[in-house]
Amino acid sequence: MKRLKVRELLERKREVLSLTVLTGEAGLDRKIEGPDISGPGLALVGFTERFVADRIQVLGETEVAYLSHLSEEDCRATARAFIEFGVPCLIITKGLEAPPGLIAAAQETGTAVIRTELKTGDFYRRIKPYLEEEYAPSTAIHGSLADVYGVGLLFVGPSGIGKSECVLDLVERGHRLVADDVVIVHRRGHDVLIGRGHELQQHHMEIRGIGIIDVRSLFGIRATRQQKRLELVVHLEEWQEGAAYDRTGLETETTTVLGVEVPQVVVPLNPGKNITVIAEVLAMNHLQRYAGVDSAAEFNRKLQLRMQSIREYLEEDNE
Repeated sequence: MKRLKVRELLERKREVLSLTVLTGEAGLDRKIEGPDISGPGLALVGFTERFVADRIQVLGETEVAYLSHLSEEDCRATARAFIEFGVPCLIITKGLEAPPGLIAAAQETGTAVIRTELKTGDFYRRIKPYLEEEYAPSTAIHGSLADVYGVGLLFVGPSGIGKSECVLDLVERGHRLVADDVVIVHRRGHDVLIGRGHELQQHHMEIRGIGIIDVRSLFGIRATRQQKRLELVVHLEEWQEGAAYDRTGLETETTTVLGVEVPQVVVPLNPGKNITVIAEVLAMNHLQRYAGVDSAAEFNRKLQLRMQSIREYLEEDNE
């Protein structure tokens, strides 16, 4: 798992979070182990049994006021008691003045002390989404991701099956390209998957026989988007004679991406099949199911009712 350095956090979020380093270069190469942040809490008064040291430690007005009322020597000893557990860095909010004892303890242990002008609550709200994004589980998938009627369709299948051409046709019909060839998928929370293109590739596509094209330049800025939630996997494969393909839609097939089950539809391709229209229908059908309308299940229910009526009629026919 990728681990962010304190220095990288400063470089990327210095302006947004209004950050100022108070201890020079000390501790800037320490690694932040995860997306969680917290305050030292009871560790300030010596209770460190439940202290989680691998988190960024945030000191608000209460913590700074407590340390400031101590003598410089006591403040230094108190700060060292929890800093020595190996905290990534200390962040003081509201632009408060750092107690000299705290700065001394941080310098002795090689720990960075950073100040932000933001209030404690605002700081938490701004840094948490960034850290969660940085530490979210991710994977790279060979495929093409498109936004079709607001549904994120991920097209996968063998190389050369026509994934890029299908998405290009969808773009020509007014839908939007998210990523082609390599889709970077991040998991947010427990079950939300967000797909995007590689930062160098972005809105470019490779079309065999043509080469690399710039979709945004050809179709306009509305033809692309930066990221999209992955909601349905469309597996394209060549038609195989005798293979069993779903013809009713009553059984939902799924695939697992980063531990999240995602609905999957297998679409066999043969000459003359309009995969673009099929993709649009798949998106609309997914929206219908999300709204509680399952066409296949409803058709099956009506068919069973009709069959039940015929069965009852035959049972009552005594001639």
